[in-house]
Amino acid sequence: MSRIVLTASSAATDPDGPFAWFRGLVDQVPEAVQPLLIALAAAVPFVEGELGSVLGILGGLHPAVAALAAFTGNLLCVVGVVLLGSRIREALVRRRAARGLQTAGSAESAGAGSADTTAAVSEKKGKARLRRWLVRFGVPGASLLAPLALPTMVTAATFVASGVPRTWVILWQAVAIAVWTTLTTLIATGVLSAVG
Repeated sequence: MSRIVLTASSAATDPDGPFAWFRGLVDQVPEAVQPLLIALAAAVPFVEGELGSVLGILGGLHPAVAALAAFTGNLLCVVGVVLLGSRIREALVRRRAARGLQTAGSAESAGAGSADTTAAVSEKKGKARLRRWLVRFGVPGASLLAPLALPTMVTAATFVASGVPRTWVILWQAVAIAVWTTLTTLIATGVLSAVG
């Protein structure tokens, strides 16, 4: 325990700044691999491009390299989520359509159960709420505001599940990732230059 306290106190008084220990850790990795690590970190929900670029800057990467690596890692993960989510949605829609055609006659003769009716009503109510949110802010506005509350991966999956075209989701998620990554990169660069 004393070693941890000693390390923390020496990092606070280090002439190279409070993050010299992190830079030392990053310096142990070859320079060509450092942006790849930032891209991998940015692919993690809640880390994403915003925190990924800050980690890269703290690790000693040039801010532009850190931002580009974080943007790339976050965007590649979002594209994967969108493509996978759209395939799952298409399969579910096809399955539901096929099942609806097969059971349409049997449901009328057997009568609908109350559990099925309740599930259908709550599903419609949830979809209606999401549609109101999308209508109010639109995909562009929702994409730009969503990183304040949710990871971009969750936002993208929600949009695709609600039926928004995947190209539209990818476009606006890319814009949102670029805006937020640039903003946090500029803030981190400014704060670090002010702190010294």
